Amino acid sequence: MDYQVIVIGGGPSGLMAAIAAAEQGAKTLLLDKGKKLGTKLAISGGGRCNVTNRLPEEEVIKHIPGNGRFLYSPFSIFNNYDIIDFFENLGVSLKEEDHGRMFPLSNKAKDVVNALLLRLENLNVKIRTSTPVEAIDYGDHSHEVILKTGEKIQTQSIVLAVGGKAVPHTGSTGDGYAWAKKAGHTITELFPTEVPLLSKDPFIKDKVLQGLSLRDVEVSVLNKKNKTIVTHKMDMLFTHFGLSGPAILRCSQYVVKEFMKGYRPVTIKIDCLPNESEHLIMSQLQDQIKMNSRKTFRNVVKGLIPERLLDYLLEVTNISHEDKAANISNQQLRQFVEYLKHFKINVHDSQPIEKAFVTGGGVSIKEIIPNTMQSKLMDRLYFCGEILDIHGYTGGYNITSAMVTGRVAGIHAAYEAL
Repeated sequence: MDYQVIVIGGGPSGLMAAIAAAEQGAKTLLLDKGKKLGTKLAISGGGRCNVTNRLPEEEVIKHIPGNGRFLYSPFSIFNNYDIIDFFENLGVSLKEEDHGRMFPLSNKAKDVVNALLLRLENLNVKIRTSTPVEAIDYGDHSHEVILKTGEKIQTQSIVLAVGGKAVPHTGSTGDGYAWAKKAGHTITELFPTEVPLLSKDPFIKDKVLQGLSLRDVEVSVLNKKNKTIVTHKMDMLFTHFGLSGPAILRCSQYVVKEFMKGYRPVTIKIDCLPNESEHLIMSQLQDQIKMNSRKTFRNVVKGLIPERLLDYLLEVTNISHEDKAANISNQQLRQFVEYLKHFKINVHDSQPIEKAFVTGGGVSIKEIIPNTMQSKLMDRLYFCGEILDIHGYTGGYNITSAMVTGRVAGIHAAYEAL
């Protein structure tokens, strides 16, 4: 037997799996087709690497809307707090930022990657980069990994940690789905999540608001009956093709799921002043108008929202820059407030899965044993990370899921092999 455990894929889940397997004493090989390990880790969190999130377990799972509940079992073995201890023990000090996000104190993703690589080296894990896998032959007592070069390697356990289809320049090109299918697994429909959205609305096409960010607005996705499916209160951005920014990325999977049901376009609604009711804004503006009747209406409402958005809303409500506050009818005012609270945009598509941050869909979790990450269909075959049908919001949640499932898969792959 060449190896006891072979881990395919050198992203966050694969690195964790190889470390965990070697810590149990298994002779471990880590294969990756890329030149470097940890490429996705190195670019995560804008190059600072958001390693995990410090929120309570319940909250972390809430932020993983794609089958997060599956993670309760793996979390009982290794959770987000264990990830923090793990890195601190490797000498990587972490610090907490907004919403519980944990970053290396140095703000350098490469410190995280280097600590993992050093740990692999100390555990004598054999690493082979630039080594693409052609196929896997599954056997009763051992499995065989066939490389693109034709070389064959025998192993007792295999951990598939090859990622999904998002961010393909890091090597996630969906190779693992075929190997999972060969073992009898179901791949649920793949779709982009955490992805910018496209709109053909005239103001988007004319780039009227391109580059404008809105802070702390409430973004909602409406279904075809105009009922709210989900709302996120965060920042967002108008782009030359549509919408992006944190609130939009979080809402995007719900938009894509509506497309998958055959509904398009999907309406996105923005509440520019989420902390105040329509009624309150209306009465405040009426008071302002009475006090400043000689000023232009534009000057009275200036500062309420960013200037470019204000000018656009004045245009759509037919209020000119010169119109005096005293001359604004209640109906015009009502319409203006309506736009502030219910600014609607039609979204006709998302960017493709290759432009998404996270892959939705993957190996069906119904076919995985949650507390070992072993396949229910094939002995000594384990899955971890983004190849699974598990996806979370950005903010350290996907990396947490990858590292936790990787750790659990590596431990049990080694147990079985030994």
